[in-house]
Amino acid sequence: MTDTTPPSIDLIVPARNEETNIVALLGALPDGFFRHVIVADNGSTDRTADLAEENGAVVVHEAQPGYGAACQAGLAWVRGLGKDGEPDAVAFLDADLADDPAELPRLCEPITSGRADLTIGTRLNLALPGALDPHQKFGNWLACRLIALATGKRYKDLGPMRVLSWRAVETLDMRDRTWGWTVEMQYKAARQKLRVVEMDVPYRKRRSGKSKISGSLIGSVKAGTKIITTLLSLWWAGRGRASANRTSGPSGPGE
Repeated sequence: MTDTTPPSIDLIVPARNEETNIVALLGALPDGFFRHVIVADNGSTDRTADLAEENGAVVVHEAQPGYGAACQAGLAWVRGLGKDGEPDAVAFLDADLADDPAELPRLCEPITSGRADLTIGTRLNLALPGALDPHQKFGNWLACRLIALATGKRYKDLGPMRVLSWRAVETLDMRDRTWGWTVEMQYKAARQKLRVVEMDVPYRKRRSGKSKISGSLIGSVKAGTKIITTLLSLWWAGRGRASANRTSGPSGPGE
């Protein structure tokens, strides 16, 4: 990135059955800001994919249900561009218009200016009444608290609107394919001591349709359980690596 070359930023929008929102979302994006807008269609049974393509987005398909699976499919498409096509940064945005797409350039700035590796749009301070259910707030608090206990890093939120430098994308080596995606990212960022900036963003109820998570208490419990099990598995894997490092000393003479 140079002073004369604008940063290249790709946007990934995971989407499942969002035909009532996707056109409005694409129309609300900052004009000309993103190099590619990639809609990762996660097995939609409606016209989400067709409408996205008709409105200028690149559409990739991921039949396996899961938020992380859709995000991974978007990243796979970007990686397919090769070394010469690597962006400076990648942004993630849900398709429901609960987050305001106009906030994305502000979240990108710490990345493109070199001040941060990851920016997260935090919803708690500016969320409109009713935008976050009590069980969402509790689950969010619990996950952030567990990350703090395990890593020492205090986060405010697991907000889905976020931006990463491409270097951070490759360093984090994301694996989760379900609802543990955001917590895995933030746990690993803390462990790897990446520079993280949290920025307050407005948050509202989804524009239309039903949330795949918070639309029901059962869905929220399933997502919360996945988030906690993801954290525990990351913590346990970290303990195993630390134990192996302690027990494997340098080789003695002649070994």
